[in-house]
Amino acid sequence: MTTANKITILRILLIPFFVVELIYYNRTGVEGYRWAAIFAFALASVLDGVDGFIARHYHQISELGKILDPLADKLLLVSAIVTLSFNYGNHLDQIPLWLIGTIIGRDLLILVGLIVIHFTVSKVTVRPRYSGKIATVLQMAVVIIILLKWNVGQGALWLKYVELGAAIFTGLSGLFYTWDGMKQLGAHPSSLPIKPKVTDGHK
Repeated sequence: MTTANKITILRILLIPFFVVELIYYNRTGVEGYRWAAIFAFALASVLDGVDGFIARHYHQISELGKILDPLADKLLLVSAIVTLSFNYGNHLDQIPLWLIGTIIGRDLLILVGLIVIHFTVSKVTVRPRYSGKIATVLQMAVVIIILLKWNVGQGALWLKYVELGAAIFTGLSGLFYTWDGMKQLGAHPSSLPIKPKVTDGHK
């Protein structure tokens, strides 16, 4: 349990606090809850860079960290997006369901693909894609714009563009990951057709 992994676990523990504060803001409209949620989201995002720096600088890269770090990123982002998909009335804007469906659908597709490749090939190679990185940035931008209430006036139009861009790059990244997974399965010997054994009829 390295220092980097402890920080990553702290990021995961911040997620329930973030969600609860947003729910309380939904029920009461008290701005303090919204700012507490913003603080938790910002702190978890900053700690993402901190634990990565510590892991690289102090040689604390571990197998556990390779699992926990992307898991913490995904849990924070998906929790924020799903929580903001609820109707907050006049308090906060609502993330459209078509964007929620695109994001969750892609993540489920990737999860199923990883499981299939793991049990078929025994080793999964994930190739980072720029489309996935751009999708993550745009998804976080949607969350930040809504939390900070920047979607007022002209900002509402920009939010629609960011949401559309997030959906497009999320879908593209899902297609690229699916293509990579199919290539890994196709290259594995167990997935190749078995050639019939030719004999001369004699034992």
